[in-house]
Amino acid sequence: MLSLIAFFIGAAIGALTAWRRGGNRLDILQYAAVFGVIFALVAVLGAVFGIRMGWF
Repeated sequence: MLSLIAFFIGAAIGALTAWRRGGNRLDILQYAAVFGVIFALVAVLGAVFGIRMGWF
């Protein structure tokens, strides 16, 4: 669940970044996808690390 939320937050940030840089529709879509995947991956790795350390 945390990774899904992180994906949508990353996608929103990526789309906003591409829009501010003046990208077309496909640029915005690519930025949203890449940022979403990166944010989701960081969330998954953070959750695994937190579970291994006993924080969760």
